[in-house]
Amino acid sequence: MQRVGTGPPARRSLRSDGATGQEIIVPASISNLGPGFDTLGVAVSLYLRVRVATVIDDGRGRLECRFAAGPLGGPNRIEEAYLKSSSPRGRRPSLVVDVRSEIPLRSGLGSSAAATIAGLRLAELINGQQGADELLRRATEIEGHPDNAAPALYGGLTSCCIAENGSIAVTKWQWPAKWQIVVATPAAELATSVSRRALPRRLSLVDTVFNLQHVALLLGSLRTGNAQHFREALRDRVHQPYRERLVPGLRRVLGVRHPDVIGFCLSGAGPSIAAFTTGRTTAAERMLRDAYRKERIACTVRTVRVHRKGHA
Repeated sequence: MQRVGTGPPARRSLRSDGATGQEIIVPASISNLGPGFDTLGVAVSLYLRVRVATVIDDGRGRLECRFAAGPLGGPNRIEEAYLKSSSPRGRRPSLVVDVRSEIPLRSGLGSSAAATIAGLRLAELINGQQGADELLRRATEIEGHPDNAAPALYGGLTSCCIAENGSIAVTKWQWPAKWQIVVATPAAELATSVSRRALPRRLSLVDTVFNLQHVALLLGSLRTGNAQHFREALRDRVHQPYRERLVPGLRRVLGVRHPDVIGFCLSGAGPSIAAFTTGRTTAAERMLRDAYRKERIACTVRTVRVHRKGHA
């Protein structure tokens, strides 16, 4: 366990005329991990890459994004975060950037948070380094919650706590070196706003205590590498039961047991599903494909690594 509330050390500010060719790389993330709703997140090896192609000294401070995969079909969080973070004073150059992403949109893999972090870091090229704590604060203002933004910034597995004064305390937790993650993403998008509307406004005391106990067990099992405890810890009563109807295949896998698979959980707000293994991933990949085949929905199955390096 490593407390990172003060953030990684700030780097030297970059001058705008030296920004051309700079590339910003931000990882995807799996949030919640079962019971850790809006609290836990782990960075994984799918990446958003933003490369500065042109700096235009026109004083207008605009951002033009050229997406390799074509138009987004939705809000441009890179541009939104960049413009919100840019200094309103003085002449600012405009940037043209090339964007390539391995993170599927509206899939529960933190594409929005990655784009927000990329936009904030682009603004640093013009305004100077802010430090990870300030970037997380700004990202949380845009995203509404820090559980994806924190691992995208700090790397690895993180937990977040928003204090009464609005500051965000982040703790990094060690991920067992041999544990693997398999992610299945169906050929169907699910907006976080839609997924959140499925949640109840109030929870019972019994369900609240259940989740508190399971978050504590989850973090303890990561420290000890106890796969059996981690399997139990993935159980949740706060969000997954209410999102099952929105996520084809989730109910089919949550109760499945296999010696090569620790367990399953919804990835973020969905519709991706994550499986955790102690090594071999073949069984998890097969079980996820079978679940979606029974639902008659195409899916993409990826085995990913935990991205451990943070923004420094």
